[in-house]
Amino acid sequence: MVMCDYFSAPDDDTAVRVLDEPGGPDTESFDVVSLKGLDPVVLMPQLEAILTGCTYDEASERPRSGQLLSSPEAEAFVVSVSDTLQEALASATPASLAEAAGPWSETDELREYGVTAETATGVLDVLSGLAGRARSAGCRLYCRWAL
Repeated sequence: MVMCDYFSAPDDDTAVRVLDEPGGPDTESFDVVSLKGLDPVVLMPQLEAILTGCTYDEASERPRSGQLLSSPEAEAFVVSVSDTLQEALASATPASLAEAAGPWSETDELREYGVTAETATGVLDVLSGLAGRARSAGCRLYCRWAL
């Protein structure tokens, strides 16, 4: 299964430096949430579409949505998360996250892993916390994707 470490960093260069650390971002240096199988290129635009009311295509075409920031030939690489999704997660209420969890858990990718609406709500709560802390610190969200 693909390992995805979502984390915040002040800029793209700092984010890419997590690839120098064996095993992923150092939790003493970065705010990190490890989520197996939560593909930042497919699942995050799906989530953004649900949270913001746009289409999947609109979400996936936004600046920084799943943008590759490092070499794709490596065993692990870093992609950015759109600022729009970061803001939607940071400003979401627990009720809106719970409401979004149902449709998000019904996507093919999450159903494949047996993710329920209850589990998705927990994941969204964690991602929302990460996004809020990143916003407060003036940071952006990224994902270290390891195959």
